[in-house]
Amino acid sequence: MKTTIDLPDDIFFKAKVFAAEQRTTLKDVLVQALQRFMATPPEAEEKQRKVKGARLLAALQATNTEPMVPLKREEIYDRPTRAGGSSF
Repeated sequence: MKTTIDLPDDIFFKAKVFAAEQRTTLKDVLVQALQRFMATPPEAEEKQRKVKGARLLAALQATNTEPMVPLKREEIYDRPTRAGGSSF
């Protein structure tokens, strides 16, 4: 079916260049873009994003919730320090 649409110049030129880079027609680029746009409604897309984000956050939750305790030098290096504070 033929129709006429009014596109902003910058979008038209970008789509034209994209079509040339892909070695396809502007019509094919627009058809593919519209098919993708209509394939997933924005509400469902947002809901999926939130669900995935919640799953990711749940997976990243630490199982060790004990607070960190500062270590002494001897505990870090497993060797005692000299009386002057230097281990060399």
